[in-house]
Amino acid sequence: MLKNQWKQACFVLLTLVGMAALGQTPPAIKAPKPGEPVFADFVTPTPTQTAPPAGKQKAEIGSQKSGSGKEKSAITAGTNATTAIAGTNTTGTSPVSLSGYVPDDKYKLRVGDKISLQILEDRDLPKGLVVADSGELDVPYVGRVSASDKTCKQLAEELKARLEKEYYHRATVIIALDVANKLLGRIYVWGQVRNQGPIDVTVNENLTAGKAILRAGGFGDFANKKRVKVVRGGGGEGGAKESFELNMVDILEKGKTERDVVLKPDDFIIVPSRLINF
Repeated sequence: MLKNQWKQACFVLLTLVGMAALGQTPPAIKAPKPGEPVFADFVTPTPTQTAPPAGKQKAEIGSQKSGSGKEKSAITAGTNATTAIAGTNTTGTSPVSLSGYVPDDKYKLRVGDKISLQILEDRDLPKGLVVADSGELDVPYVGRVSASDKTCKQLAEELKARLEKEYYHRATVIIALDVANKLLGRIYVWGQVRNQGPIDVTVNENLTAGKAILRAGGFGDFANKKRVKVVRGGGGEGGAKESFELNMVDILEKGKTERDVVLKPDDFIIVPSRLINF
C-alpha cells in the first residue's frame, strides 16, 4: 500500500516538472502567409562616445580645418556659401539663402551682400554684417573697412592683420557669405520716356538700352528716337567717360538689335526731345 502511494507521488511530481518545462519553452515562430505583413522589433543603438563640450568641440573643428592645407569650397544652390578663414588656406561652408544665385569661391563682395563675421578667440557667435552703399563694412574693434570688390578670403586676411596689430596676439577671423545680393546695380533713364528714373540690373542679366527704354514704359510723345544717348562713367577717379548715340528706330522698329548697347551699372540713358513737335 505504501509502495503504491510512493509511485503515485513520483508520477505527480514528474508531471508537474514536465508542465513547468513546457511553460518556459518559447513558442515556435509561425511563418507568415503570402501577403501577410511581417513585424520586427528595432533597438536604438546606444552611442559609445559622448560629445565634447561646446568650447572644446569648436576648438577641435578649427584646428581640423587649419590643418587640411587645401583650399576647398563646397557650394550648393540655396544651401551653402563661401567661407574664408584668415591665416589658413581653407574655404569651408556656411548655411545661407542665396535666392537662386550661387557665387563661386572667387566671388567678390558687392553692395548689399550679407556676411557673417566671427573671431574664434572671442568665443562669440558669428555677427551678421551688410555691405553698405559705400562698399564698406562696420567691423567691431576696427571700424569701417572697404569690402566691395574683395573676396571673403582677402577681407578676412586684411582684418586679421589689423586686429593682430592692435588688439590680439593671434586672431582667427572667419568670414562667410550668407546672402549674395542679386542686384548688380542700377541704370538711369531720363528724358522723353513714360517713366523716368532708376532701373535695377540683376546678376547675369543682359540688359540693353532698347530693353531699358521698354521697361521705362516706352518713348514719350515728343521723343527723338534717332538720337538716344548712353553715357557711361570712367569707372573711377579721372577715368574717361564714354558716350554712345543710338538710333532706336533702327533697333526697335527695324529689328537691327546688333546695333544696341549692353548696359553696365550706373549708365545713363538720355532720350532728347524733337526740335519740332507735331
